[in-house]
Amino acid sequence: MKTSKFVLWTATSALALSFLTTGCDRTLSRSESEKVKSDGTVESKEKSVTESPDGTVTKKEEKKTIPPEKP
Repeated sequence: MKTSKFVLWTATSALALSFLTTGCDRTLSRSESEKVKSDGTVESKEKSVTESPDGTVTKKEEKKTIPPEKP
């Protein structure tokens, strides 16, 4: 009985420690822009740069085009 409690306690501690050491991503920069063309089409761009706890830098760029609504 005591052995199973010790194993459970050890596993729980290891899991909690892994969550504490991973950390979160840090946002270095973020920009958004939106442009409306003469025909009513909306173009939006979003750029972001993040740094993870291990030092790797990730760049993400997302573009969306929304056509005008037809009456």
